[in-house]
Amino acid sequence: MKTKADYRVRRHRRLRQKVQGSAGRPRMSVYVSNQHMYVQFIDDDAGATLAAVSTLAGPLKGRRVTVETARELGKEAAEAARAKGIAEVVFDRGGFAYGGRMKALADAARAVGLKL
Repeated sequence: MKTKADYRVRRHRRLRQKVQGSAGRPRMSVYVSNQHMYVQFIDDDAGATLAAVSTLAGPLKGRRVTVETARELGKEAAEAARAKGIAEVVFDRGGFAYGGRMKALADAARAVGLKL
């Protein structure tokens, strides 16, 4: 029997065939677990993570993953990207639905100046 997680992984694999990050325009990969939220900026050509933020460390440590937390994480992610010289990214939602926390994170990153 297939679970929701299995279907999400299938959506993510299908999405990854279309989404490719590069040094000039890295992939902004987002993952949401039951307790935490993670954002990575990945250069797929080099196979390297350029920057990463999550609710595991920093000012968001220990907070529940709500829409407000996602909004703050989006701002923090955009600032981390800007510090690394990243201005434009390809958004990889990881097979998750674009709404709620995912949309709040993306909108907050756009508001800070990151081009998605």
